[in-house]
Amino acid sequence: MSSRKDIHNSDIPVLCKSCEARHKGICGALEPEQLVELARHTRQVRAKSGEELIGDTEEVKSYANVISGVVKLTKMLADGRQQVIGLQFAPDFLGRPFADESRLSAEAASGVNLCKIPRSALESMIKASPELEHRLLMQTLKELDEARDWMVTLGRKTAAEKVASFLFLIATHIDPTKDMEEIDSIKFDLPLTRVDIADFLGLTVETISRQLTKLRKDGVIEIENNRTFFVPSIERLEDRCG
Repeated sequence: MSSRKDIHNSDIPVLCKSCEARHKGICGALEPEQLVELARHTRQVRAKSGEELIGDTEEVKSYANVISGVVKLTKMLADGRQQVIGLQFAPDFLGRPFADESRLSAEAASGVNLCKIPRSALESMIKASPELEHRLLMQTLKELDEARDWMVTLGRKTAAEKVASFLFLIATHIDPTKDMEEIDSIKFDLPLTRVDIADFLGLTVETISRQLTKLRKDGVIEIENNRTFFVPSIERLEDRCG
């Protein structure tokens, strides 16, 4: 088994050493000296649940790496209705490189830690580092693949399968420090309200509640305090996803 090459490397910035999300995110493509240069421009910020991170059509001045927590992506229709179009977790990249303005809204669905990077600094590094550009492209394509998979969930799965798929998505993405291939169970706080879940899945709140109750009665999940979920068997939950 190989250890992480930078675990005892004094050249790595202190802020970066404590970032577990970095190794799977875009910063994993950078050499120590590049991390030092990037760290000169970055700052970590924490956003509370419900806080807006990006406004639709807002001028792009910075990007961010999600270090922990869940970000909710939404689009607003002309009549004021809101549609939840995606979720982001660590180590996802928040923002659209080289765009002048955002094309969606982003809100902290839970408490979120972000590493904010000025637009000019990151875009300069992308142009100078083929490895960083490649990592960003691969991460973007990964999110595209996940969005296409989610289209299948929304278009073809039953209500029961949709709710199970949503819980499986949260369970397998919410903690970047866990290797899901090595754990059988997980406990997490649900980052979305029942209304947001219904919006995300194209179901009613009543249907969401009924399906959660069925999963609980079948022993697939346990619910504490309405928001804290325990999944005793990840494999069993996955089986319910269709």
